[in-house]
Amino acid sequence: METGNHSCGTDFSLVGLFQYGHMDTFLFILIAILFAVALIGNITLVLLIRLDRRLHTPMYFLLSQLSIIDMMYISTTVPKMTANFLSDTKAISFLGCVIQAFVFLTLGGSEALLLGFMSYDRYIAICRPLHYPVLMSRKICCSMVASAWSSSSINAFMHTVYVFQLPFCGSRMVNHFFCEVPSLLPLVCEDTSQYEHTVLVSGLVILLLPFLAILASYARVLVVVLQMGSGKGQSRAVSTCSSHLTVASLFYVTGLSTYTQPHSLHSPGRDKVVAVLYSIVTPVLNPFIYSLRNKEVMGALRRQMG
Repeated sequence: METGNHSCGTDFSLVGLFQYGHMDTFLFILIAILFAVALIGNITLVLLIRLDRRLHTPMYFLLSQLSIIDMMYISTTVPKMTANFLSDTKAISFLGCVIQAFVFLTLGGSEALLLGFMSYDRYIAICRPLHYPVLMSRKICCSMVASAWSSSSINAFMHTVYVFQLPFCGSRMVNHFFCEVPSLLPLVCEDTSQYEHTVLVSGLVILLLPFLAILASYARVLVVVLQMGSGKGQSRAVSTCSSHLTVASLFYVTGLSTYTQPHSLHSPGRDKVVAVLYSIVTPVLNPFIYSLRNKEVMGALRRQMG
């Protein structure tokens, strides 16, 4: 098979959300607004947790880490995406594509694992409150965050190195709005079916296992809360758990649909819509889901505003 067109110095071109560029102005404004909202919401949450001593608890420490990841996560794709709305070339360098793919995989994996750890924190706080200071000590929280970052970085590094050493031939047109591993595989000159099995295993470990842990944790929490007998407390707990599960399901289900499907079942149009949900919508929703429905966070906001 011909592999002579493979070159580390050749740029890629990103098609964007729509191949023919209609609605670019509207999409530029919409995405820019979502980007600003995500940054403002997550920065506000991080500052509140940092400044208010009442929020210096394991739960809010993990939440601040989630906000930091979300800020970086949405910043990995949106700036280049919005710039391409105003550009005719839509090019991205080979090195830029490598960095974007690696950072995106690292941050996505870190968020998936961290959300699982956050559900474990809620499970311990409600179901085993007497053991909470021991099971969720500062050292254990830092270990959770470090393990999420390190494991996702190793996973991202292996996938990035493997994919970008493959021979790309013919068109360098990536039918996506950023460099994501599944969208790059159609450009490869050789059979990638064996590698797709590796992507499937990684997706199941990093996405499915934490999602199942979240479902199990919140199911146990709801059972304990419903046994307490307080009608107002029950309704509040059900409302909080349902909102957390909704935004978590949006992230995990869309991510799983991209990273556990074989290449033959992928549709570029559908993949781009799904990618918008887990790469842009989720970082916008997270700070509001975890703060606006939280009396402690809103109380801290009122205190900081005088």
